[in-house]
Amino acid sequence: MVQTPKAKKWKMIIDIDKCTGCQSCVVACQAENNIPFNSDALFNQRRASEWIRIERYWEGEFPNVKAKFMPVLCQHCNNAPCEPVCPVYAAYHNDQGMNVQVYNRCIGTRFCQNNCPYHARFFNWFDPYWPEEMKNQLNPDVTVRSRGIMEKCTFCVQRIRRAEIEAGKENRENVDGDVNPACVQSCPSGALMFGDSLDPDSKISKELDHARKHLLLDHLGTEPNVIYLKKVDPDYVDKGAHH
Repeated sequence: MVQTPKAKKWKMIIDIDKCTGCQSCVVACQAENNIPFNSDALFNQRRASEWIRIERYWEGEFPNVKAKFMPVLCQHCNNAPCEPVCPVYAAYHNDQGMNVQVYNRCIGTRFCQNNCPYHARFFNWFDPYWPEEMKNQLNPDVTVRSRGIMEKCTFCVQRIRRAEIEAGKENRENVDGDVNPACVQSCPSGALMFGDSLDPDSKISKELDHARKHLLLDHLGTEPNVIYLKKVDPDYVDKGAHH
């Protein structure tokens, strides 16, 4: 007897204290999701595509300088400002907590890009290009997007669907650890965590109320499904504290 799949809500937790800025997640995402090469010219023109990027923040004065690294990707907001402005419903929210982009429905208005406060949506200005010797490394599970449409992080939805199919063959539900996006799998410091927040046994569900929890641009009310854990600073002094 085939079981009815349980409700899921995927979330990601990023621990800023563990991130070293190595960019393994960026490289893994590019390879997994068939993102074309970005050249210096594309970056200078602000037309490069990076589904996940590392933002760097510097604090202090030389020689006492501290660096903070923060991976930024689509936040898969529950109240996503990119969704209601799409005139063809190419951007919508599914029942698993993910902001979805339908490539063959997109007409490239870029309204969603203008409305994204995280700068996490990208317009394909050019036809995708890879050197001839690298074309055989493209992931057959991921569509190669054409010029003129929007794209963004998908939480590696192809891996989620594959895990669901494999679990279905075994007549079971997915268990914690069955699914990891490429960025999570590649992180050498374990700064990224992914899982079903509705599963009480999942690691991520136990971290949802972490003391260092922080939502990016929380004041906008977008209700992101990407949660950040603040960096631990042993030298921090609370100037408002009484001694």
